Amino acid sequence: MLGEDLRRRKEALSLTTKEWSDLSGVPVGTINKILSGETKSPQYDTLCALEAALERSGGVLTVRETASYQSEIFQKKQGEYTVDDYYALPEDIRVELLDGELIYMQAPLTLHQFFLTELLFEFQRYVRDNNGNCLVLAAPLDVQLDCNNKTMLQPDIVIVCDRDKVRREGVCGAPDLVVEIVSDGSRKLDYRRKLSKYADAGVREYWIVDPKRQAVVTYYFEEDEMPYKYGFQDRVPVRIYGRRLEVDFSELKTRLDNMNIS
Repeated sequence: MLGEDLRRRKEALSLTTKEWSDLSGVPVGTINKILSGETKSPQYDTLCALEAALERSGGVLTVRETASYQSEIFQKKQGEYTVDDYYALPEDIRVELLDGELIYMQAPLTLHQFFLTELLFEFQRYVRDNNGNCLVLAAPLDVQLDCNNKTMLQPDIVIVCDRDKVRREGVCGAPDLVVEIVSDGSRKLDYRRKLSKYADAGVREYWIVDPKRQAVVTYYFEEDEMPYKYGFQDRVPVRIYGRRLEVDFSELKTRLDNMNIS
């Protein structure tokens, strides 16, 4: 969890909470709430201030360096950030940029990664077996949906069939298929805001895989009849391939149950 990760990094540096507070400008009480897990979703600027005060570029930032870092990044309000701000962040801070808002991303859980790797395998096997031209790519990967300067997302899986959209830095333009695997922290984002964003940008098909609810919701934006709702006992068709590819989620669930992940 976020608090545990920050605590481990703090202890590795032999940094007291008071010293961390002095370096970051974040009150001691706020830091303690984050470390204890009482505050599960801290403000983005708080997290980045704490990150900036931890070990970076070979050592702990000085107070002056921290102040300089904050003045460059945090003088804007949510909704005003651009792709340039996104790229200016330290590499160890993982965020998405959505309509000018920076959204902090937590490290994925084992359950999330299980579905990520299984779906990647299913998609990639189909493409290879059929000598397909589409590319199957996974996060972390920058996807600049509509090539504007206020949105940069990192979908869990994308299938891109137009090779001209694939650049060295990532994908510029709408993928043909996007898969998001839901976590507790991303639920509203995946079901609402990203749904609208993907549809408007021209994504052809969008999957929301929800391990907690054992559900898969798919949208095929080229048809009026949607969404399509499935359970983990179903075979889920990939409509960009004319339903010729189906993912058997009952088989995935059996493998998952045998892993006994708590």
